Amino acid sequence: MSAPVLAPAPSAWAYMVRCADGSLYAGWTNDLARRLRAHKTGRGARYTRMRGAGGRVALAYAEPCPDKSAALRREAALKKLSKPEKEALAAAWAAANACTVRPAAAPDVPAVTALYNWYIEHSDAIFQSAPESEAAIAAAMARGPCLAAVNAAGDLLGFAWAHPWAEKDGFAWDAETTIYLAPHCVGQGIGGQLYTALLDALRAAGYYNVYARITHPNPGSEAFHKRFGFVRYALEPHTAYKAGRWLDLGYWRLELRRAAGEPGPRPQTGIPLSPCPKNG
Repeated sequence: MSAPVLAPAPSAWAYMVRCADGSLYAGWTNDLARRLRAHKTGRGARYTRMRGAGGRVALAYAEPCPDKSAALRREAALKKLSKPEKEALAAAWAAANACTVRPAAAPDVPAVTALYNWYIEHSDAIFQSAPESEAAIAAAMARGPCLAAVNAAGDLLGFAWAHPWAEKDGFAWDAETTIYLAPHCVGQGIGGQLYTALLDALRAAGYYNVYARITHPNPGSEAFHKRFGFVRYALEPHTAYKAGRWLDLGYWRLELRRAAGEPGPRPQTGIPLSPCPKNG
């Protein structure tokens, strides 16, 4: 198995979305995730508002472009394609971008580190400014279940891991989760696949509570966690300073099983990274 790589974030996209009636709409954007949210919430194009049937719009094709001009030209070309040509393009894109979620392996460390450091540099989701080393990321990945999402070409689409919520023995049945997607993969359902698999692993391991800390405001992440049943129970105002502003921090909790009586066996917390299969 070759090591996955982190693809750079394109500056523009040409894309197609499939509406509820099966038709395909072509467009362009410089922020694919934001544009998809707009289509799904009735704030996109008039075509998708009329045919999306309450947000039933799904990404069917996405092509990175070097700039706005190239994206506009490609959008025009997509609009001129016949329905069979559009369907063939969508089918090939779906096959190439099929997402596989699997346990992380040691060769994943460089790509996971690159993605983590991208969020340090380009977002306020992580309250630090200096990049992390591969050694530090490998250590974090080994503290609990760690999953990687990759496509058919081996590109890293995202990762999710869990580690102990606190170090003292009484917190042994609590875990904290972390999830990050490649910037061009947000809004495509990959996060849901990763989180479903991670929460299933934590539930099977015997955890009772799962916690997440989310920079506030972060409506995308907050809505994502709400869909999985997380509830915000605390908010630390102005707790961190980054990129010229003070930031709040929300604390979120998901109850995996009701705490009553003697808990089950302590879950395993330190899980070594899976080795890379020799002929995978």
